[in-house]
Amino acid sequence: MEIEQIEILQFLQRHSPFQELPPEQQLQLAQSINVGYFQAGSEILRYNEPLHTLHLIRSGAVETFRRNGDLYNRLSEGGIFGEQGLLRGGKVRFPATALEDTLIYFIPEHVFQQLFDNNEFFADYVEVGDTERRKSTRAAKQAEADLLSAKISTLLQREPVCLASSANVWQAAQTMTEHGVSCLLIVHDTASTNQAETAQTGALAGIITDRDIRSRLVAPGLKSETSVSDIMSTNLVTIEQHQYLFEAMMLMLRHNVHHLPVMQQARPVGVLALSDIIRYESQNSLFVVSSIFRQQSVAELSALLKDVKACFVRMVNEDANSHMIGSAMAAIGRSFKQRLLELAEQQLGPPPVPYCFLALGSMARDEQLIVTDQDNALVLDNSFDPAQHDAYFQQLAAFVCDGLAQCGYSYCSGNIMATNAQWRQPLRVWQQYFTDWIEQPSAERLLHANIFFDLDAVWGKTQWADELNQLIASTAKTRPQFLACMTRNALQRTPPLGFFKDFVMENDGRQNNSLNIKRRGTAPMADLIRVHALALGSSATNSFERLRDIIAAKVLPNGRGEDLRDACEVIAMTRIRQQALALQAGETPDNNVVPERLSEFERKHLKEAFSVLSNAQKFLKFHFRA
Repeated sequence: MEIEQIEILQFLQRHSPFQELPPEQQLQLAQSINVGYFQAGSEILRYNEPLHTLHLIRSGAVETFRRNGDLYNRLSEGGIFGEQGLLRGGKVRFPATALEDTLIYFIPEHVFQQLFDNNEFFADYVEVGDTERRKSTRAAKQAEADLLSAKISTLLQREPVCLASSANVWQAAQTMTEHGVSCLLIVHDTASTNQAETAQTGALAGIITDRDIRSRLVAPGLKSETSVSDIMSTNLVTIEQHQYLFEAMMLMLRHNVHHLPVMQQARPVGVLALSDIIRYESQNSLFVVSSIFRQQSVAELSALLKDVKACFVRMVNEDANSHMIGSAMAAIGRSFKQRLLELAEQQLGPPPVPYCFLALGSMARDEQLIVTDQDNALVLDNSFDPAQHDAYFQQLAAFVCDGLAQCGYSYCSGNIMATNAQWRQPLRVWQQYFTDWIEQPSAERLLHANIFFDLDAVWGKTQWADELNQLIASTAKTRPQFLACMTRNALQRTPPLGFFKDFVMENDGRQNNSLNIKRRGTAPMADLIRVHALALGSSATNSFERLRDIIAAKVLPNGRGEDLRDACEVIAMTRIRQQALALQAGETPDNNVVPERLSEFERKHLKEAFSVLSNAQKFLKFHFRA
């Protein structure tokens, strides 16, 4: 195959309904495609003209219209149009115009007809799926908002197709072909020789996809009699059917998976595919993340900053809550780091010893916003020898941190970055750091604990982050002196309320008529919640998830936990909305809020939220005898 055809094939394998086709049909399709380019604003299809190809958008955006000129649909990468005309006489039914500079893959009519006649999934997608894809501008915006509140169960269209773990790959391929699916859930059965003694018959054992068959069976030259248990993925990420579609999207982004088994009471009830979410919602943080992984240089990555800002503003305008916005922005930040690490390894070569790149602070807590700096670190394998290996990791850290700065994540003023040799250490050193910080707290060590005790793995040996989090959760709760010191540290920043509950403004000579809502609001809130979570041994890192554990443990007076949760949301959303307004006004967003610019309603609720935080700090001081 030529290079262009290989690229087309890879594109088809990422988008429905083509990624569900058998490999040989994907190959034939890739070889039949021609490419066309349309400038923004140019006409692609004219009503009632002869139509001989299905149009697949490679890049750009296209609008289709009804014959009266009303907007019919808006499509982006991976979208198809022209199918209705091909199915109804070969005449254009919906005119199309390029909204942006656009590349189109043209699929010949006879190839389209062959796929339609011989592949049930493809036929269903272009016939039935069009109803779901066809939305006016207003309906499309509603769908975007629905993504934030829709339950996963609403997208499950069929029972999962399952196969026993004792079956072979030939049986798996037959089952997938028979049911027209791109993945199978593998369940334990009593005949399985590899089944763990504790596994229950019918319980989920793994998942196998078209890609697994290609890469783990065909490519290595294994026989079709190979057991499915030998090529299936077993380290599964799953989700419960009562959870939200947004949560499913975040899991897929974090773990880079395309199929998510949906569970109910430990049994699989369906599979949610990435293509399902993309069809449901095509313009959101998922779109930004997918763009990040297609960029080939730091310059190309930095050009996406405008898309990140647009995504942030869009979520605010769609009334997403702070947890949703913080999670989405953190997922975007992680993706930048992951792609930069990929590019760094391409440039520097493979690492001399294994490593884990850590995200710290708000990104680790899934509370990142548009105004943020970078806090990161490197955990290295215990075989790390500075003389032999550190030159590589110095260059890796510099590449990533400099790249993040170009992408809008400013350098940390406190030098909490992997470029600092102190935060580029073997696992055993990190374990000793954390132990010393907890057992022998000092002012500097407490400051480090505030930052490093919110950590998350971004790349590499992610299990090391789990080990460090386990160390924190198991040790901190047994050290009352450490908790008392953390409490005193958490009480240093108080809400900006005066004696008569009036706002206390900043007095630093720059923002005298404003208050810094991060320094005096979200930061002390996160600090306070972290202390309670450490005392409980909670493994959660997000403030709302920590509050869930705190409320369940009943450590706060009745109703105070719920009040604190609501106050956390009010303060966070005030900060978020002010940043979004600044972006929309073409201004540089920051963390300062001018009370006079808030509505009376907003000022009232912000004061109440600060009052709840103030009372929670008083309780914290009493509870830990700080």
